[in-house]
Amino acid sequence: MNFKKTLVAVAAIATFSSAAFAEKLSVAATPVPHAEILEFVKPKLAEQGVELDVKVFTDYVQPNVQVDQKRMDANFFQHQPYLDEFNDGRGTNLVSVVGVHVEPFGAYSSRIDSLEALEEGATVAIPNDPTNGGRALLLLQKAGLITLKDGSKITATPRDIAENPKDLEFKELEAATLPRILNQVDLALINTNYALEAGLNPTEDALVIEGAESPYVNILVAHESRANDEAIQKLAKALTTDEVKAFIKKQYEGAVVPAF
Repeated sequence: MNFKKTLVAVAAIATFSSAAFAEKLSVAATPVPHAEILEFVKPKLAEQGVELDVKVFTDYVQPNVQVDQKRMDANFFQHQPYLDEFNDGRGTNLVSVVGVHVEPFGAYSSRIDSLEALEEGATVAIPNDPTNGGRALLLLQKAGLITLKDGSKITATPRDIAENPKDLEFKELEAATLPRILNQVDLALINTNYALEAGLNPTEDALVIEGAESPYVNILVAHESRANDEAIQKLAKALTTDEVKAFIKKQYEGAVVPAF
């Protein structure tokens, strides 16, 4: 075998070995924007010997269950208040690895074009999980529609409403279903990831929306025993680069805001 062919053979073996021994990292994520952001960083991780396997989920429970049971390595879909509530309620030991972005929460309607047009006794749908339901009520309070007994309680429910001048009727529903029932209610408070999936543009379609200063930063989450694993730390670093910041700004045009 001549020298040039030998070099080619050695390079091929090295490439095969590198691929064969790449560490696999499985991450649970909701489709938009989380899975899209993960897919964006996948090539960069591959260069570092990490094969990223993104599994898409459409609910807010199974991603945490899968990571807690160590069936998956990490997840990317939630904010810290939701994680705290989940850990408290389920006895799980999941921790935040890094904060990536904010999805400003918004109120949408297919029946009215402003909150001023919301009539007395109107039906308002909010998420039925504690932190997102409370987040919805805090946004409605900020908009002047209701007043809560504790004006800063992030786990507030309709039972915590002190003043409801328009006698609004609240329906608590699974967060993922809210875009689908938008035409059945007068107003729906929808998480941005589900709004984007449904073709809604938060910066144009929301009647009221959180500002970029929202404290609900979406985080990469792992089991506490795995949080410092090298592959997970590589993913955390990859998710907080200038390239990712530029991707988020260009791809989502303000509907998703970098938090780093």
